Amino acid sequence: MNIMLFHSTYGLRPAVEAAADRLRAAGHEVWTPDLFEGRTFDTVEEGMAHQDEIGKDELLKRAVLAAAPYSERGLVYAGFSLGAATAQTLALGDEKARGLLLLHGTSDIAENATVDELPVQLHVASPDAFETDDWLNTWYLQMGRAGADVEVYRYAGAGHLFTDPDLPDYDEEAAEATWRVALGFLETL
Repeated sequence: MNIMLFHSTYGLRPAVEAAADRLRAAGHEVWTPDLFEGRTFDTVEEGMAHQDEIGKDELLKRAVLAAAPYSERGLVYAGFSLGAATAQTLALGDEKARGLLLLHGTSDIAENATVDELPVQLHVASPDAFETDDWLNTWYLQMGRAGADVEVYRYAGAGHLFTDPDLPDYDEEAAEATWRVALGFLETL
């Protein structure tokens, strides 16, 4: 499988590269574009400030330019938090998308978005201040209306970015369960 894996608001940190290596070890080809052009951050606030400086349109442009050379191959879009939101936007706009793997995040869905049974898997903490229950219920219904085939996995007590071993949110048990399920999902595509 060809996977475009987008980083979180912390930037392209070692945990993203480790995730890409895990996916490669399972036989996938993975690209990890650096939407922050080498900048990484120690706090979510610093990352979000930088993200705001760049602007949503520029970030999306960078993501599209990173994916464009490979989209003909039929990509699985994936990402962490901000990267998941980016992956979702690109997958819903790419008719050749093979799947969508969302780790720790979602995004708004355009009212006219349509996909043809796009396989989608979401892994998120429960509770999660960035992905509230009300929001996730609405998101799930909207994705279904758009034509996506969605699976949601919730991890009780885990922190927002629970798959990143370098952050306080890390939860080894939830992280390993996520990767086990996600790798199984990718095998079905």
